[in-house]
Amino acid sequence: MKKLVVKNTEVSMKKIDDRDYISLTDMLKAKDGDFFISDWLRNRNTLEFLGIWERIYNPAFNYGEFAIIKSRAGLNRFKISVKEWVAKTNAIGLKAATGRYGGTFAYKDIAFEFGMWISPEFKIYLIQEFERLKELELKQYGWDIKRNLTKINYGIHTDAIKQNLIPKELSKEMISRIYASEADILNVALFGVTAKEWKLANPKSKGNIRDYASGAQLVCLTNLESLNSVMIKEGKTQKERIEKLNEIAIHQMIILTEDKRIEDMNLIVQDEYKS
Repeated sequence: MKKLVVKNTEVSMKKIDDRDYISLTDMLKAKDGDFFISDWLRNRNTLEFLGIWERIYNPAFNYGEFAIIKSRAGLNRFKISVKEWVAKTNAIGLKAATGRYGGTFAYKDIAFEFGMWISPEFKIYLIQEFERLKELELKQYGWDIKRNLTKINYGIHTDAIKQNLIPKELSKEMISRIYASEADILNVALFGVTAKEWKLANPKSKGNIRDYASGAQLVCLTNLESLNSVMIKEGKTQKERIEKLNEIAIHQMIILTEDKRIEDMNLIVQDEYKS
């Protein structure tokens, strides 16, 4: 379960039905005085907001029960819990959970509205913290996609090497050398250096040359792996392949670095290494 830190208050956040829900129970700790979520829920303005939200996002919302509840709002004796609200109206914006990580959770739009009830300042900081966390998730997601795409094409590439370049009588050591040699064909074609040369030039860097590749370079690398696999099967020599791959790498990098989407990917990669 993720945690948001809003004005020194830890607020839990979790996925429910693939949507982000924020703990109102945790948020309530930031409000001065003795208050309950039911105090917020009995407010007429709150009910009107929840009704509009459910109408937009929940086709199964029970408008009949909602009308009855809304008509009672404002009366001194009126009070309703989250469980009653959900049970009577079939609402999805609020969730009452039990157990170790229990409490009342609300979809982010509703949680932001609840934050306003605590204080306008709290709402602003809550939105700011939520957006920070989502940006971090997006960066990590983009990085994982690029790395996984590279791994998939790497598997295709090594399979082509195994089937076409490695005789069965070779020792494991010799096989490893061939794999390394073919990997360096891609490195030289794209980066202009072998893995060993890069490591010697960057002794303090962790990982390998590909771990420091930009978004554009990773996209190009996946393309080169596929193309090299095809040329291996066609029986082209290393010299023929490296010359062609270098030519393709130059052409693709010119196109990719002019693409704004790839520039954004480069920034994501750079931010990952800075952090």
